[in-house]
Amino acid sequence: MKNIPLPSIPWEKLSGLTRVHKIMICVGTFILLGAGYYFLLYTPKADTIARLEEDYENVQRQLRTVKNKARNINKFREEHKRFKTQFRMALLILPDKKEIPSLLENVSGSGKEAGLEFILFKPEAEIARDFYVEIPVAIKVVGSYHNTAIFFDKVSKLSRLVNIADIEIKAETGKGSPGLLHTTCTAITYQFRETPKPVSQKGKKR
Repeated sequence: MKNIPLPSIPWEKLSGLTRVHKIMICVGTFILLGAGYYFLLYTPKADTIARLEEDYENVQRQLRTVKNKARNINKFREEHKRFKTQFRMALLILPDKKEIPSLLENVSGSGKEAGLEFILFKPEAEIARDFYVEIPVAIKVVGSYHNTAIFFDKVSKLSRLVNIADIEIKAETGKGSPGLLHTTCTAITYQFRETPKPVSQKGKKR
């Protein structure tokens, strides 16, 4: 490979330049060197740094998204665990289908033990809700205020959940039995809705 001869610097000509020209040449030389550094070295590195910073921000956003999802998963697990606990507790106080007749007998027996006279004790149509069924019983009893209060207290202490709603109390106006109250109410118990089992394809007749 041949060596390319570099032109010699005419120092004798430079020595003849004025001071202003020499300063301008120096300034121009620095400008050329600075421009070369900027375009050849700084600009490519600056572009690389900008890309790296953008990639870093993208990674940080993805990391924040993952962390938020992880927190949501943990929150969902806690809520699911709490729901299962509440569901188990509800199963302890809600009667199943086989217990409904005996539970209604307990309600009726509580009134009789309290000294009330039953005028009406009539199970009514079930009311289907989203996840459970309401089983209402229309009740009319006659007795003193004290006996009526005892009846409500006994019902509230039954092992299965029974609510007393729509209470109406009227005092008896006749002279023969002072202090008696005519109480009309609805006793409501609840039962979880049973999900029907899917019909097997083999069991279907063609």
